[in-house]
Amino acid sequence: MRLAVIAGATLAVAAVSSAQASAWAQKKGQAQVIAKAEVMRATQGYDRSGAPLPLPAPREDRAAGVFAEYGLTDRITLQLKGDWQSGEDAFVDYSGRGPVEIGLTWQAWRDDHAAVSLYAGYADGGQGRNAGYAAPGVGDSDWEVRVAAGRGFGAPAAVAGRWGADRMFVETQLARRRRDGLPDEVRADLTAGAHFGADWTVLVQAFGGVTDDDGARWLSVETSVVRHLGRWSLQTGWRRAVAGRETPLAAGPVVALWRRF
Repeated sequence: MRLAVIAGATLAVAAVSSAQASAWAQKKGQAQVIAKAEVMRATQGYDRSGAPLPLPAPREDRAAGVFAEYGLTDRITLQLKGDWQSGEDAFVDYSGRGPVEIGLTWQAWRDDHAAVSLYAGYADGGQGRNAGYAAPGVGDSDWEVRVAAGRGFGAPAAVAGRWGADRMFVETQLARRRRDGLPDEVRADLTAGAHFGADWTVLVQAFGGVTDDDGARWLSVETSVVRHLGRWSLQTGWRRAVAGRETPLAAGPVVALWRRF
């Protein structure tokens, strides 16, 4: 019972992905818009000790959102994000607007291969409804600061020869989120990617976090393939929780459509 209630109030997946702020800011006048949809399902959840246990009823969380960024200058990027969320489990049935977030990324440092950026943003809480229940995992108003560092490099000879990748990159992000009405969070994300010519990119990402009240913890892994078609890109992937505490053991597909301007 305790696990099911907590699972109904906390989203296991941190919706942080390649559609989020990265270490590389947009150039002045350049923009990117990403529309993303995901469906996460769970029949088990992690209890307080981190052991998986059956939920009283299957849980499903759905989200469809838009992320946009625009280069105000070569070093400052404006970012906007919002989504629509819905879902249900044995105790909760919610549907409504998720948080709307606005923020700025500052390119603190960059050279031909690497970059470091700092992000600060504010999010207005979601409006999912079930007898006044708000969308899970979101405070009434949230503040976030984030540092991101990334580096690109040529693929090692063994990788290039066997798999055909010609370029690779790694990126790590660390965020602190202050949530109004909910425990604050620390989040960490790691992304590794490989480019196969100009048309294909393969991504492996890990999203983790922990709340300040020594409660929920989560770690999810997502693998995806991106097909580039000029200014458009189509991303398809799969995300799965691999560890946690007081969160659903959720898994499901992720689809995103990218457009660069």
